[in-house]
Amino acid sequence: MAEALPERESMEVDVVIVGAGPAGLSAAIRLKQINENLVVVVLEKGAEVGAHILSGAVVDPVGIDKLLPGWREEGGHPFKTPVTKDKFQFLGPAGALSLPNFLMPPLMNNHGNYIVSLGNVCRWLAEKAEALGVEIYPGFAASEILYDDNGAVIGIATGDMGVERDGTPGPNFTRGMALLGKYVLIGEGVRGSLAKQLIRKFGLDEGREPQKYGIGLKELWQVKPEHHQPGLVQHSFGWPLDGKTGGGSFLYHLEDNQVAVGFVVHLNYKNPYLSPFEEFQRFKTHPAIAPTFEGAKRISYGARAISEGGLQSVPKLSFPGGALIGCSAGFVNVPRIKGSHNAVLSGMMAADRVAEAIAAERANDEIAEIESDWRDSAIGRDLKKVRNVKPLWSRLGTLAGIALGGLDMWTNTLFGFSVFGTMKHGKTDAASLEPADKYQPIDYPKPDGVLTFDRLSSVFLSNTNHEEDQPVHLKVADMDLQKDSEWAVFAGPSSRYCPAGVYEWVDEGGEKKFVINAQNCVHCKTCDIKDPNQNINWVPPQGGEGPVYPNM
Repeated sequence: MAEALPERESMEVDVVIVGAGPAGLSAAIRLKQINENLVVVVLEKGAEVGAHILSGAVVDPVGIDKLLPGWREEGGHPFKTPVTKDKFQFLGPAGALSLPNFLMPPLMNNHGNYIVSLGNVCRWLAEKAEALGVEIYPGFAASEILYDDNGAVIGIATGDMGVERDGTPGPNFTRGMALLGKYVLIGEGVRGSLAKQLIRKFGLDEGREPQKYGIGLKELWQVKPEHHQPGLVQHSFGWPLDGKTGGGSFLYHLEDNQVAVGFVVHLNYKNPYLSPFEEFQRFKTHPAIAPTFEGAKRISYGARAISEGGLQSVPKLSFPGGALIGCSAGFVNVPRIKGSHNAVLSGMMAADRVAEAIAAERANDEIAEIESDWRDSAIGRDLKKVRNVKPLWSRLGTLAGIALGGLDMWTNTLFGFSVFGTMKHGKTDAASLEPADKYQPIDYPKPDGVLTFDRLSSVFLSNTNHEEDQPVHLKVADMDLQKDSEWAVFAGPSSRYCPAGVYEWVDEGGEKKFVINAQNCVHCKTCDIKDPNQNINWVPPQGGEGPVYPNM
């Protein structure tokens, strides 16, 4: 008989916030601005604030302006590189066509925005939060939602530490802690494990379209001064992706001769032989892109899923005892490739209502106003104008989809309506994958170690680490199904869609065996999204583990 685990220690606070991203930290700051006596705790699964934050990023400062008026006059902020130039290109196999800026809807203009490391923005926001008295606990993964007898959320529990690979307590076992609050705000980012559970338990996605996703891969490079154009924002689409596969790229020129290069592949792609990582490496060899990196040094790498469903796919935000905020809700504006401004605004909006409820001596009930507020706010207006860009792209392919998406953004901007109404997304990204017998394997070129690289050397640059003797945090529900379907029908796409070399199909005694190298995981969540049978469930490993991005 298994030995009973000791009781968790518990701590009672006013508000528990899961995730020290832009949404969670903004909510925490706003709560303390309203009432300095509120006890606010923020849990962060990364080893430090910003360790798991990865984004392009060009930030629209509208949220920061509202949260911290006067921040520009202060020293020490991370907004060092204002955008000076926008460039849009369509790439063919050998050349590039520049698109005139005047064709772009005004919302695509980056004037007044900043090129930043979003991780450093979060580190800065954390300092602001702590100065107000917010308690931030990095290295603690929220692993379980706690409910009262009526099914309302009353808190969360952090994961147990020192668990052996077989799931039994090891010699250094420490029980997780229960954090109990009047309200819980979930700001885990895209495809968070607790958000998934809450959406399912409370039916928060009823009447909504399926959430859609992309995978974003990013490298940070130190380039030669003569190749550096501070403030340049360059976006492209087209090659190396075919016309039916959605995606695009960015080059952002930051301070200190650094260039962030990124590549996004929409996860509704059909071909199981496609590898987003290899497409990214191939993209850098294009004659319009490669010269930037001549004589340069790659200094960091990472990957992260991006929510792309937009207005149609945002779940209900409020539930008994709390709310979803930021990318847990899916507030990314897809054509702008921006979500952090909406994350900040959503955190503030939730904080306003939570503070109001606590002042009225309420607790652990549903604050329905959080759900009703956002559609009439700046967030709703931002997403409404672009709501058809993603479905048009998915349905019509890159060229026609982008052209009509641009036209739709113009009509929404000028006249406040769309000739398309509000389009549906249809299938989930998992259901979009087609059997391998419809396709031929893709012969990707070998990496040269100078401009293009393999996955393992890339993961090394992400500073990813997981203790190997803990339980695997990538849970496969049915290994037989994985072999009979993921391998036999789809030719093992997990070995290609994962940007970190976590999954392998290896020969063992004439049979194929599914191998999970969980220690490589960069927490991008692509497997949780793209597995065709939804047979893989990503859950947090021990707190503090995963990538440690210094300035992504």
